[in-house]
Amino acid sequence: MSNPPLDALLAALDVSGDPRLLVPALNLCNGDDEVQRVLVLAERVAQNDLSGSELLRLGQAALSARRADLALRFCKGLAEAMTVEVGALLLKGALDEAEARYRAVVLQNPTLEDPELLDRILAARTAEHGPSNVIALATGNMPASDPDADRERVRLAYADEAGIGFDDVGGHLDVKKQIERRIIAPFRKPSLFAKFRRKAGGGVLLYGPPGCGKTLLARATAGECEARFINVPTTDVLDKYIGEPERKLAAIFEDARRETPCVLFFDELEALAGKRGSGSTRHEMSIVSTFLAELDGFAQNNEGVLILAATNMPWAVDPAFRRSGRFDRLLFVPPPDKAAREEILRLQLAERPVDPGLKLGQIAKQTTGYSGADLGNLVDTAADYAIEESIDAADEVAINAGHLKEAFEEVKPTTAEWLTTARNFAKYGNSGGQYDEISKFIDKFGR
Repeated sequence: MSNPPLDALLAALDVSGDPRLLVPALNLCNGDDEVQRVLVLAERVAQNDLSGSELLRLGQAALSARRADLALRFCKGLAEAMTVEVGALLLKGALDEAEARYRAVVLQNPTLEDPELLDRILAARTAEHGPSNVIALATGNMPASDPDADRERVRLAYADEAGIGFDDVGGHLDVKKQIERRIIAPFRKPSLFAKFRRKAGGGVLLYGPPGCGKTLLARATAGECEARFINVPTTDVLDKYIGEPERKLAAIFEDARRETPCVLFFDELEALAGKRGSGSTRHEMSIVSTFLAELDGFAQNNEGVLILAATNMPWAVDPAFRRSGRFDRLLFVPPPDKAAREEILRLQLAERPVDPGLKLGQIAKQTTGYSGADLGNLVDTAADYAIEESIDAADEVAINAGHLKEAFEEVKPTTAEWLTTARNFAKYGNSGGQYDEISKFIDKFGR
């Protein structure tokens, strides 16, 4: 198929030798054959007066065409084109040089750190990759390797819940922003944070009403960090035999340190970290003391281990856990606002038969005080009514406003009781301002 604009531009380039025509020519290409025509001329002209972005564009085209030497000619020594340069070196089989170049650039500018690129370099060294896979790794057209085969790799590149990210959690934009800044960034850019003497890891406590997404946020955080997610049920730790909970806690932390980066998640933290006092048994106090010692990492280094915990009763957690270096970051996960409720409803209704005329905005207005779990229950109940009607009609009936109206009669919001209790603690027990976020939420959305 002819391409007159490209033909004319290539003719002008052939006569003038002006390298500034190369990128416009690439932008006119339709298919690999036309890209090859541009690259043939690119070999003949000098690269003087080309900007870094133009050189990067030419290098990307050359690498995609498997022209490693030409890609290096355009991108060698260009920091922002490190991905292309490393890919070209991988294509040539220069694995040591590729890794050395990557580490040199990151050492000079940690913001350019790219864990996926490092994974591709390491994967290219493994014997199971044939020539075709090495080409794909060099050009970035395949994942680094099979996640099931990566357990012995230096870096665990995939989370156990690889399909869960922040896009799967409706609302909570402020909480996500804080998690991104304070938790995910240190995992993604460890070299940059090391320069500021900040380490990846530590403890974060999520608190709020039941059913508002604390556990889902923890799983999504692990997915965003590309870290292994280890859920620790309270029942797996508590034991009637004295000494067993302490032994189990120590074993859990030891396993986590061996598989960094990872996220340890403790739900219902108050069961393991309850306030010590005159009513506490020696057994309970021993569990708390062991937990605190493991958080501090006295015998081991906890770097690369992020400890996430969730609780509905932050006032029942021993104050020692909120000391700096332990669960020093408390994030309030409130009931979803209107925009968040609409997004949650959209996610809950996805892939179900839904009436096109259903207006989620109007439904979101009627669900003030509903938690994410309440909204899920609401949609499930509406689906039950739609299924019942479909059976009666012997034909599929999509979920509509009528079904949701019936569901509203059955499903009520569950956050009011928690907010009433929390308001009392925020008003009378807010020592050190630890419940300021609750006060702000109640002031904003009413009592």
